[in-house]
Order: sequence, then structure tokens, then C-alpha cells
Amino acid sequence: MKRTSRTLLMAVVLTGLLAGCGGVRGTPTASELDVRKFDVGSYPVDRYHYKQSAGDKSALLEGMRMSEAVVPTVRIDPSLVVGRGSRVLVDPKDAVATGALSNTAEPILRNRGMLVGYAISGADKPDPPGKDTPGPDATALTLRVLRFPSDSVAKLAAREINDADFDVASGQNRRLSLAQYPDAFVHWRPGVANVGMFMAYREFVLIAFVARPRAEEKDLTDWARKVLDAQIPMLDRFQPTPADKIDQLRIDPDNLLARVVTDKRDDGRAPDLDKFAVYGPTSLIHLAKDETVRDKLVTDTGVDAVAVLDGNSVIRVRDSKAGEALVSGLITTNSPYYFPVNGPPNVPDVKCLHLDKRGNQERDYLNRCYVVYKRYVGLVNSDDDTDIRYKVAAQYALFANSL
Repeated sequence: MKRTSRTLLMAVVLTGLLAGCGGVRGTPTASELDVRKFDVGSYPVDRYHYKQSAGDKSALLEGMRMSEAVVPTVRIDPSLVVGRGSRVLVDPKDAVATGALSNTAEPILRNRGMLVGYAISGADKPDPPGKDTPGPDATALTLRVLRFPSDSVAKLAAREINDADFDVASGQNRRLSLAQYPDAFVHWRPGVANVGMFMAYREFVLIAFVARPRAEEKDLTDWARKVLDAQIPMLDRFQPTPADKIDQLRIDPDNLLARVVTDKRDDGRAPDLDKFAVYGPTSLIHLAKDETVRDKLVTDTGVDAVAVLDGNSVIRVRDSKAGEALVSGLITTNSPYYFPVNGPPNVPDVKCLHLDKRGNQERDYLNRCYVVYKRYVGLVNSDDDTDIRYKVAAQYALFANSL
């Protein structure tokens, strides 16, 4: 499927109602442009609000919040700069399908009432060309944080998952221990250059898998410890929603999704991890080609939320100056096959790029534009040259009408 947005930063979405062909509702002030004159095509750009109840998909909202509960790999070890992505784990089957975990875990997760989870992956070098897994000379790490109904249930689940994973090859696996973390379950297979770690912490179970270029027990044990050294403080800063309050979470409490340009405005939309979601700032780090650079950029610009809607995004930053800095930083990390082009005339604070013939059109859009308005940055994408002009104008108009 073309460009599914697990990569989050694909674009920006607008919301609003068209007021006549190519026209925009709104009343300009002395300091604002008259956005009613913008040609926005058929995109709605008036102020809007989506419904807030997620119904039976409320757990997805807590999973999105958990993007702030899992540490970027570069903070585990500075060599792990290549973000390989992140995702919400919606159920036990999804938790196992992420890889590096035995299928024996699925019934345990189900029996112990796993609520939701979040997984990230990173490495010290990119995957080999044409491959979607790290090479044998890479250090790679996959980390899951799974939520359970209580601390006591999490402890039971951690022990049972470890035992089941160990028993897959009990005659070859060997148990290890971490002096600093006596509650951690760690095991490896001598001669095989990877290690698995399982530990309950509060109502969470942490599951890490680390692959190294060489099979050395002390080295692998040190890496298991480093994961916990970085992850435990991250969880200490995260405030989980009480289990009996998860169904009260709101889909779009700050109306960020309502400020993303889209032609599919529908008050009945339910949370969707790729097409209708709000994540925390750390989600932008987990998928960066250089997590060190992205981590600094996110921190320096004060990113605090990312809304994703139908291949477009809105990012909230500290202020307009930070928005400009964020755009400059993101542009420098785009595909080298993007080149700058002019945006729509009369729409201010816009930077646009176009993908040349050497680029991968299955992965990247032909057109990508950034719109800065106050403390908001819109990322708008399209493969159509006319559509991108409408979208950019609509994104700016939607910001102006919504703020």
C-alpha cells in the first residue's frame, strides 16, 4: 500500500466548510490576510469540531498517549541513531506480530487482560539496501511497553511471558540476571548474538530484544541494563490514565485534528492510528533517520503534540519562531531528491518541495509543503500539482479561521 502514515510526518489536514466556489468564510481583522480570497478548491476551511467520544476504541487513545511512555533508542545508547519506527499495539495479536517475541506470549497477554501497548525500534545503522531488517553487523533494539489492569497482573504477565519464551528452547537458553534490577527476567542462547529482557514496572510490562554483532554474555547483559536505565525514568514521567477512566478519554481535546486540512470531514470518525490520531512529541523522534538531530529539534522548538489526518499533519510548537525553526529542521532531513519550489501566490509563511524523478514515489509524495501559522505547523502532501496549491491555501485559511 502506498505511503501509509506510520511515519506520522506525512502532511497536514484542514477542516472547514466551503463558502462558494473557491471562496472562504471568515471576517478578516486589521492584522490578518483576507483568507476569503484564497482559492481553496473544494476543501472546507471554517472552524470545526469533531466528536470527542471514541466509544469502544478508547484504548487506542491511551495507546497514542503512550508514545510519551517509551524512550527513543538514541537515549538508551547514543549509537542507536537510526529510528526504525514506532506503533501502538492494539491487542495481544498485534503485540506479537511486531516481531522478536514468541507466539507463546499471545495467549498470556490475552488471559492477563493486556489493555494496549506501544513499541519502538532503532539501530546504529540503516537496514541494508532492499531489506527491511537490520544487517548482521548492526546493533538493533526493539522495545515494547504493554499496559495491564494493575501492578499485580503486570508482575504475573512478565513472569509468564518470560517463562514461555524461555521454554521455546529450554535446553539451549540460559538465564541471566541484572544486579541493579532484580525483578528483571533476562535470557539468551549462548553463541547467539541477542538477548531478551522482560520486567514488570508498575502496571506495565517492558519487553526488550537486543541484537548485537557478537555473542558475548557480559556485553548483552550490559545492553539489557541500559534499556532499563533509560526506560524506567521515562515511565516515571508518564501519567497513565486510570483503567476505569480510559473510556472517558477524548479524541481531539485540543481541536488539533480539526485544524488539519481534509476533504473527508465527518463528525462520526473514530480513532485510527494512521489516519485520525494525536500523538505526543516523542513520536517524531522514533522514526527519524537521525534521532540525535531530531531529538534536539523537537526539544528546541517545544513540540508538544502531533495530529495526523489522512496523510497530512499539524504540529504544535512553542511559538511562531519555533515553527519556522521546525520547518527548516525538517526540510534538511527530507529525501535528498526533494527540491524547493514556489508555493501558492499570496499565501504567506509557506515552504514547498517537489520530488524529482530519482525519488521513490511509492514512499514519498510528489509535493510537500509546510505552512506556519502562530504556534502551528501544517505539513501538506499531494501528488497533484493543482491539489497541493488548494491544500496549502486551505491549510492557512483553516488556521486563520480556527485560531
